[in-house]
Amino acid sequence: MIIEAGSTTVPAVTIERVSKAYGTGRGALLALDKVSLTVARGEFVSILGASGCGKSTLLSIIANLDRPTLGSVDVGGARVGLMFQEPALFPWLTVNGNIELALRTRGRAGGAPRNQRSPKAERRARTAELLEVVHLGGFGGKRPHELSGGMRQRVAIARALAQESDVLLMDEPFAALDAMTRDLLHDELERIWSERSLTVLFVTHNVREAVRLGDRVVLLSSRPGRVVEEFPVPLDRPRRTDSGEVASLAAKITDRLREEVGRHGA
Repeated sequence: MIIEAGSTTVPAVTIERVSKAYGTGRGALLALDKVSLTVARGEFVSILGASGCGKSTLLSIIANLDRPTLGSVDVGGARVGLMFQEPALFPWLTVNGNIELALRTRGRAGGAPRNQRSPKAERRARTAELLEVVHLGGFGGKRPHELSGGMRQRVAIARALAQESDVLLMDEPFAALDAMTRDLLHDELERIWSERSLTVLFVTHNVREAVRLGDRVVLLSSRPGRVVEEFPVPLDRPRRTDSGEVASLAAKITDRLREEVGRHGA
């Protein structure tokens, strides 16, 4: 899905020659080196690479949690949400409380006067709606320790959606889950992405996961991270992780990843 303004395609995210170094002088560590990437509105892009290639650093820069040493990132004024590998829910709050906190934070970020923010009843209604979206209706009164790992990740997705994000950044959100739960959440994520026309940048180490979900797979080199190749995924949806088409493309990307890792001696 690409939104056009006149005859010009309007991207959701534009990354221009972004470099990121930690430290200075000879001891500086270059995490990213001149990374350029354009993501269309509504596109699902999987970002793949070896450990330490700067994938998470790139997401942090896009989310404005970190600044590039060189280069620029433009999200065109879009609201950006970030989801980590761990759900990072507040254990003393209920599921409702965790999501409502995100709704209150959204109000403060918007700079609205206190008397114009969403009233409590509106936040509760919105929270109930979001829990239905992630198929957790009726679990609002539970606390995180009462939920399975997959359910906690569903709450984390609902909390990200509470920010009304146009662009959703996901940093290995399903890595710690068992294969069946991960597969079910792939279906849920794909459904939510499609229904809400989100733009998603999804970081993963799992090549089949990258192909299963992405419209495109972007391969980063070992440190410092550079875009070394992009693989379009011209497969019909819905897809299965164990399908022959997914496995075939994943094998091709894996060979390229091994070549890149071997070239850097990682």
